[in-house]
Amino acid sequence: MNTTILRKSVLGIAGLAFAGGLAAGPLHHATTTDTGTVDARPVAAVQADKPAAVDTAKLIPHGVQGTQSRIDLDAEQTANAKAIIAATKKTGLDERAAVISIGTALQESKLQNLGHLGDRNDHDSLGLFQQRPSSGWGTPEQITDPQYATTAFLKGLRQVDGWHDMPLTDAAQTVQVSAYPDAYAQWEQQAADLVTQHWNS
Repeated sequence: MNTTILRKSVLGIAGLAFAGGLAAGPLHHATTTDTGTVDARPVAAVQADKPAAVDTAKLIPHGVQGTQSRIDLDAEQTANAKAIIAATKKTGLDERAAVISIGTALQESKLQNLGHLGDRNDHDSLGLFQQRPSSGWGTPEQITDPQYATTAFLKGLRQVDGWHDMPLTDAAQTVQVSAYPDAYAQWEQQAADLVTQHWNS
């Protein structure tokens, strides 16, 4: 065989092998450790697992009711939504409970941790959920603590038979006993969006 043809054949085979290796991707990622040895563990073994995605079908199991409202949240309001999610997780409840909680707080306070508002106050209502010390929700200091307020709301929610399968407005109203029982419904979509965005963050 001609030397030139042989050389081209060998180079062609080597090129295919190299290209095939690139197409298949790296099988191992080698790094040098502090001891000078090479760590050649598979890439999959050194990558962190991603958190499971939120099942959005469970957030609003019956669909939203009526026209939905939405507000732009500032950093404080977003932090309060995250605090509600954290408190919900701490109590061992799921994403649906967080949706109901955030939807309730959106209606009651627009996710603002409200103190006493003087003449604008509804009696002695305070905090994210506008809970009242005179109704046994806790002290003013407790009610204006987002974790305490959320935990107190969720304690009431747990006492509602079938809350998990209720429309948000019915579940919220059973706990809150509002003069406007249907008003909670308008916040269900934004509450679900916030849970989707922040549950795993």
